[in-house]
Amino acid sequence: MRILHVETGRHLYGGAYQVVLLLKGLSGLGVDNILCAPKDSAIAREALPYAALAPLSFSGELDPRLPLGLWRAVQHWKPHLVHVHSRRGADWWGGIVAARTQTPALVTRRVDNPEHPLAARLKYRLYRRVIAISSAIAHVLKSEGVPEEKIRCVPSCIDPDRFQAPYNKADLLRDLGLPEGSRLIGTVAQLIARKGHARLIAVAPEICARHPDVHFCFFGQGPLRHRLEQDAKGRKISGRIHFLGFREDMDRIFPCLDLLVHPATLEGLGVCLLEAAAAGVPIVASKAGGIPEVVRHGRNGLLVEPEKDEALRSAVLWMLDHPEEARRMGFQGRDLVRVHFSPESMVRGNLRVYEEVLEGS
Repeated sequence: MRILHVETGRHLYGGAYQVVLLLKGLSGLGVDNILCAPKDSAIAREALPYAALAPLSFSGELDPRLPLGLWRAVQHWKPHLVHVHSRRGADWWGGIVAARTQTPALVTRRVDNPEHPLAARLKYRLYRRVIAISSAIAHVLKSEGVPEEKIRCVPSCIDPDRFQAPYNKADLLRDLGLPEGSRLIGTVAQLIARKGHARLIAVAPEICARHPDVHFCFFGQGPLRHRLEQDAKGRKISGRIHFLGFREDMDRIFPCLDLLVHPATLEGLGVCLLEAAAAGVPIVASKAGGIPEVVRHGRNGLLVEPEKDEALRSAVLWMLDHPEEARRMGFQGRDLVRVHFSPESMVRGNLRVYEEVLEGS
């Protein structure tokens, strides 16, 4: 079986990281993988042991070099199947190129923000199957008019063994310039509105007042950084909120966190939640999108209603006030990930969809 995978993300997190795990697993099962990805991207480098590379050069989803690169890759490699993993225009162009070359194709949907129903019906008509990474996304697809018989649910996964070699916390605090003994609340997400950083900053002053040893660490990049920094400064807590950018060593940082807070209002599933759970970190998160499929309330974290600042504040304070219970939740998160979100399960799930499409084509 020869599969052409399309992933236009440049950094190795979120969906791109899932693609690498899939390529690794499929390669071990004897599948021939070809990866269409941006030239010199992190995913292209990481995937080299598991896939042949068909590099793409483009500057945006309307750049004509994107469909041209996909067309050339399909013509050269003649795959049995095209699997499109990302949006950024690739979800349209990948389907169009596959249809024009009469190559069976499927697409993975990782986000739960709704699309216009007409656009969704036109786009997903190009694909034999649509893989949703959570039941919440499958529900969104059905509400947009995608036929239920075309949708398959294959949850994202995490390799829990990655999180078993943490930094020495004292060394990490020193490297971050934070006081010895600080407790770290992490948020790992792009700095965009739907991830909810502004809500966390809004409730942070009271949390900081009650717990002087707490520091908030925002890992990620995005267009709202300056605005969020100004917000923290205006609330006089800029010394307790740290913008640390994108880090490639999160597997060693996660186990050093005392709590992960994810106040997103839209979320397909949330790989950062799987990573936190794998690292044994308790979680406070919004009851939105696919988040409740990872964060089981009272088991490995606490769920709060989206955009309810008081509920968010109370949940974070409860975790800080009850460290033993929080630690117990962290341990239970590890078990949950190993049972329900393993790479083997994700790889086998995708492979079943491939076989289903090819047997019916």
